[in-house]
Order: sequence, then C-alpha cells, then structure tokens
Amino acid sequence: MQFPQIRIPKKYIKIGAWVLGVFALVLVALGAVAYGKREALLKKMMAKAIAKADKDYGLEIKIGSAGFSGLSAVRMQHISVVPKDRDTLATINDITVGVKLFPLIFGNVKLSEINLSEGKLNVVLKDSLTNLDFILKRKKKDSTSNSNKVALSDLASNLLNEVFYKIPDDMQLKNLMMQLNDNDTATLKFLTTSATIDGGELKSNITVNDTAATWHINGKLNPSRKRLNIMLYADGKKVELPYIERKLSTKINFDTVRTEMKEADFSGGDYKISGSWSVKNLLINQKRISSADIIVPDAKIDADMLIGDNFLCLDSTSTVYLKKASIHPFLKYTLSPNKIYEMKLKAEEQDAQAIFDSFPLGLFESLEGMQVQGKLRYNLDFYLDTAIPDSVKFNSTLTPTNFKIVKWGKTDLQKINSDFVYTPYEYGKPMRNITIGPSNPNFTRLDEISPNFKNALLTSEDPSFFRHHGFVEESIRKSIAVNFKEKRFKRGGSTISMQLVKNVFLSRQKTLARKAEEILIVWLIENNKLVSKQRMLEVYFNIIEMGQNVYGIGEASRHYFGKTPAELSIGEGIFLANIVPKPKVALYKFMSDGSLKGYLLPYFNFIGGTMARRGLTPADTSGYGFYNVRLREGLRQYLLPDSTVVDTTAVDADEDGMLPPAAMQDKGKSLFDRLFGGNSAKKDTAANNKAMIRPDTVKTKKQLRQERREQRRKEREQEKAKENGAS
Repeated sequence: MQFPQIRIPKKYIKIGAWVLGVFALVLVALGAVAYGKREALLKKMMAKAIAKADKDYGLEIKIGSAGFSGLSAVRMQHISVVPKDRDTLATINDITVGVKLFPLIFGNVKLSEINLSEGKLNVVLKDSLTNLDFILKRKKKDSTSNSNKVALSDLASNLLNEVFYKIPDDMQLKNLMMQLNDNDTATLKFLTTSATIDGGELKSNITVNDTAATWHINGKLNPSRKRLNIMLYADGKKVELPYIERKLSTKINFDTVRTEMKEADFSGGDYKISGSWSVKNLLINQKRISSADIIVPDAKIDADMLIGDNFLCLDSTSTVYLKKASIHPFLKYTLSPNKIYEMKLKAEEQDAQAIFDSFPLGLFESLEGMQVQGKLRYNLDFYLDTAIPDSVKFNSTLTPTNFKIVKWGKTDLQKINSDFVYTPYEYGKPMRNITIGPSNPNFTRLDEISPNFKNALLTSEDPSFFRHHGFVEESIRKSIAVNFKEKRFKRGGSTISMQLVKNVFLSRQKTLARKAEEILIVWLIENNKLVSKQRMLEVYFNIIEMGQNVYGIGEASRHYFGKTPAELSIGEGIFLANIVPKPKVALYKFMSDGSLKGYLLPYFNFIGGTMARRGLTPADTSGYGFYNVRLREGLRQYLLPDSTVVDTTAVDADEDGMLPPAAMQDKGKSLFDRLFGGNSAKKDTAANNKAMIRPDTVKTKKQLRQERREQRRKEREQEKAKENGAS
C-alpha cells in the first residue's frame, strides 16, 4: 500500500525557516542577556542564601569573592562559616563548584566538579555545647512546623539521592583539614592532603593526627546508578581509632574495611538497599565485652535492607559470614501504630567444626582448640509488641546431628565428674582452695543433704531443674516481658546449670563474652550428657557461697546451726535457700536473740506453701518452721542491733505463675548485675528486695556504714577463731 505524497509549498517552508531562525535568535539574545547578567544574578542568589542561613540557622557566612568560571561553574574564595556564639565551623580558601545543566532544568542539583584548595572543618565540643547544635535547632523548628509525616521509604530515597547527587564526576581536594576538639582534652585530626575522583575512580591520602598514620579511602563510584565500592586501609599498619579508645574505653583496629552498594531503588512499595560490608583482622577490646582482645580474622555481611513507610528491616535474604560458617539474620523495627521488635536468626545445617572455628579469638577462651564432629543447625525467633509485652515470643534451638566432642579445648568439661579443687573468688581475688570430694570433711553427698534444703532451694531457684536441658525458655520469655514493663532488669532467667558452669568453668569477669560462653558450655554439657543432673546438683550444693567465706551446704549448716546438712529442719532449709541470692547479709536477718526478723515470714509462707502444693512438705499454717529457726549461740555475739536496715531476698513469680507478696518485689537490682550476674546465683524465681522499714528505724548512711564495718570485723574474728579451732 502506497501513501500519496504530500507536497509542501516552498513559501511555507520559507516561513517555517524564518520562524525557527527568529526563535533561535531570540534564545541566543536571551542567553546573551542572561550571560551578561549572570554575575548580578549570582550575587543576588548568594545574598539570599546568606540571609536565609542567618535567619534559619544562626550562621554567619562570609564570602570574599565569587564569580563564574566557565559556563556552569562558580568559583568562591575566602569563605568562612561561624555559628552564632560558637567557634568557627568551616573556612575555605578557594573552591570551584560545577553543576550539570540538564538535571538543573528539572530542579535537580547534580555536581559535575569540585576543586578545593586549603580548607578546614572544625567541630568543637565544650561540655553540652557544640558548634553543630544549630542543626538541632533547625530540626526542632521543622518538626513543629511540619505536621505531615513523611514515609520512611520516601525519606530514605530522598536522602540517598541527595548524597549521590553531591558526588561529582571530577574532584580535586588539596589540604582539607577536618578536626574535632572535644572539651580541650581530646583532638582528632584528618588532613586530606589529596583526594581525587577521575572517571569514577576515587583515590585519597589522609594524614591522621599530624604524623600518626596515613589512611587511604580508595574505590569506584557510580553516582548515577547509585553504586559504590570503597575500601579504607592504612599504610604499613592497622587502622586505629585512639579517640574512641579514650572516649569509650574501647580499643578498635583493623586491616581493611570494605563497603559496597550494589543497588538502591523502590521494590514493591518499599525502598530496598543491597550491598555488603566486610572487615579483615578486626580487634576489639572492651572490658564489658571481654577481658581479652577479641580478634575477628575475616567477617562479611551481604545485606538487603528494606525501608517501608513505618519500618526498618534487615531482610532474611542477608547473610553473615565468619570464616566458613554462615547465618541468615532478620531484624525489623516497626515504629507505628505500636513499636515492634523482631529478630530471627537462622543457621542452616553445617559442619560443626566450621562453626567452632568461626568463633572470634579471645571470645570463648575455655573452648579454644576444641575439636568436634557432626553438624549443627540453629534457629532463634524473637517478637515483642510493646503494646502487649506479655505476649512476647522467644524460641531458641540449637539442633545437633551426629554431634560429638572429639577433643577438649583448654578446659575439660567433664572434670567435675571426679574430685576436683574449686577456688572461689572475691572481688577478682582467690579466697581459698576447696576440695570437692570425700577428702574434704565439709563435702556432702547429695543423698546426705536434707530434703528440706534441697526442695527449698530448687523451689526458689530452679523448680524445673530435673526436666529442662539447661535453659527454661518460658522463664526467659517471662523475664523479657517483666523487664520490659519495669524498664529495668528486675527478673533473671538463669538456671542452676548456668550458675554451676559460671562458677566452676569460667572466670569471674562480668562480660558479655563470659555470658555467651556460659550458655554454650551449658548446652554442651546438658545436651551431650557430659555430667548427670544428680552430680551437677551435688557439686552446686557444695560450692555455693552462703556467707562471708562460707561455701557449700556442709560449711553453712554447721556455721549457722551447728548441724550436719542431713539434720536441717524445714525452717532452716528455707532460710538457707533464702540467703543464696545475697549470702553476705545472712546475719543481718537475725534478731539479737538469734531468732529471725519478722519481715522474712511472708517469704517462708510463700516458699513453704509452694512446696506444700507440690507435695514436697506437709502444709503448715504456722510459717513452715519460721519461729523455730535459731542461730547457734556462738554467732549471736556478732549480731548487730535489731534496728539495722538491711537488704533482704524475696522471690518473683515462679514457673507456675504464682506471685509473692507485693512488699517483696525487686526494687534495687541494677541492669549490669542482672545482665552479667553477681557473686551469687541468679534465679529463675528469686530477686532482691528492700526490707520493710519502720520510720523509727531509719538510720543515716554514715551509721549504716559504721555498723557494716563492725559486722565485717566481727565476722573476721569469727573466721580466725574457727580456723584456730580447726587447727
């Protein structure tokens, strides 16, 4: 099929050519006028920007000279930025900034070039003041003026676009100093002697603290596609961060850190950022984490982050690699309508030795060198809706397949099956060696201990000891709910198994590493049946601290009552269970005549009643032996006056959901004590509490300190007398 040819008369062609020509001439004329006026327009825009900075941020900006350099570049000299009533924030000697014209038509400012020579960014911290606090003032103003919430996904997209738009195609920086002055006591300097971007390739030389080290940030940049791959390393040494070490008492250094962004765009309504982060030979030393250096030779995470309208999420498609082991994390924080915290960890079945080899050096000292066979799989599921904390979900499972310990590491986890020497520590110092075996006259076999004490202690500390495998998930779940509602660590979730491992196998350092090692050793012992439950309980009863330099039920029963453990009554058994959480205040609980103080009666009724309901003791309406407990005559001379105010021990809800009297709830356990544990056992169902105090018994702090010093002096005399008697 052929279309008929359309012939345009020549006169129309000429008219069109004239119109286009005139239009082009008009554009050229307007461009020429604009080009001629651009210096005036530039000055007008700069004046407007300076006025706005002064009005909105309280910034005094001065520019010595400014003018165009080429078609779309502006050169400025002698610039200073000074926040009101603060130290100078920035000075620049000479800078040229170029923008891309085509994006500018659509309102996007994308940089094409930056050339900077001799500049300084100076951040000053003085007590609570800083020369950056103008930013906070502006944010506060914006938050009050803008009532409409911006979706997090849009906010992330806009922020990332702004960052990449400001990465120029070409850059040359010379002698740019970035300095932090912290209360005139700590100074951190980064002098970028040179930094260039050429064809997307970034190279830099950065002198740290004058001559301390030379760092390099090198890599590839592709701003238009939102991609980057950069690496930080130092010449001939590790990258060190002494400022962090001084400020946070945390030593950190590493060989290299690499960051890669592969993709950033909307996906199904959410904003997705994909990339990776890796580090070589990372060293961390922080006393709350570990007493020794922790070294991570090789770590990497391939991460997919999702940002929705009201949530942030590290997706489960992410993978963390430690040597040959890997795990898939899922972390999600939802902001509204309720704050929700979610965490899932999934380690697919993999070689068990690869997992043990992946542990950072210095993290699990007692397990270093351990050899195992078989495979392991791990799953953790945690969910907390802050609106309904009692519905918190917690599930943690480490599943073995043909798992077997081939060789012990530094510690033989079966050593407690035979006689061994236990050394208790006090404030980091060894007290004395205690033989756990028949050669010690105070050692007591499990079947020689009165059921009154055994049942009282199990009821208060770990009711399900013979049923669980080292951990009680329901207890941990309840602890999380209670602690969240109280906004502090009010309730712990440790078992007798965990307390035994902590005391026998681990150092007394209160660190996160020790806690993690404790959990792993408990799993190894319980799930591989390395030690029987009966032997674990027997050892535990013989090592627990039960007073000033009093360890084990054998010493305790003779010390307080002049009896053997087999002779303990129900009241004496409940009392000894009561002092385990805080053994050093045991004598404070007695009246001067050797009877118990009245505030302990609710505890006796609670523990005794619980035991009675479980068929462990006959029901008793008279306090389960409370009125029959008497301190032995020889100790009464060391008792303080009856009015002394003391800390005592009560109980929390046990696994059956029973609650103790309200006056016995925990009021004083610190977060650090609950997190890392104290000198005595943390319990599934026990917590600390202040004694009920009568107004007429309140004493000054000075009086209490004097009384406690006197009590310690008397206890020392008593110990010397006991030692002389033994000799």
